[in-house]
Amino acid sequence: MKILVVDDEELLVKGIRFNLQNEGYDVITGSNGLEAVQLAQSQKPDLVLLDVMMPEMDGLTACAKIREFSDVPIILLTAKSDDMDKLIGFDHGVDDYMTKPFNILELKARIRALLRRTKSSAQTGANCLTIGSITLDLDARNAYRSGVLADLTAKEFDVIEFLMRNPNRVYSREALLDTIWAYEYRSDIRTVDVHIRRLREKLEENPAEPNYIMTKWGVGYYFRK
Repeated sequence: MKILVVDDEELLVKGIRFNLQNEGYDVITGSNGLEAVQLAQSQKPDLVLLDVMMPEMDGLTACAKIREFSDVPIILLTAKSDDMDKLIGFDHGVDDYMTKPFNILELKARIRALLRRTKSSAQTGANCLTIGSITLDLDARNAYRSGVLADLTAKEFDVIEFLMRNPNRVYSREALLDTIWAYEYRSDIRTVDVHIRRLREKLEENPAEPNYIMTKWGVGYYFRK
């Protein structure tokens, strides 16, 4: 497995590279955010370790740019520990978060966990539908947010599957009722609003400011890709 490590602290990068190579990983290194984006695109690593504060381009911006072309797992390395900083990182597509100084054993454990999750998703192949941090196991009818199982009802799963299969397309409440409920609740379009609210609570990092399950005011709902 190939891991990209990008940090402007040379000694830290050397230490991480040494430990990961001893675990059998192929390690590529960079020292700034611009290199992180370029190496992620050209080398296609299986996982990225990315520092927040770097020259040329900060880690959050680099992460967002990587997310434009890759769903590779990304662990953010930072000296900050505030919860808001973590939320900002997750909003940019980060999968996990390590605060400096960190225990190298914990870092290696988190790397193994993310790689196992990615390998498992790859093995199920066409049976999984993934956009951003949300994954649907279509055979088991399970939904995951950043790898964590979300407890959806049958109709909630039907709604999110339909929207994710048709990303960026806006559907009115009536259209969703006709498609998902087949006229069961034709007289009450509010049932769509309730299901959308519950899906945001279960699948969005911040339900009040969703990244995926979006509202087109006066029109309906869509899944943003």
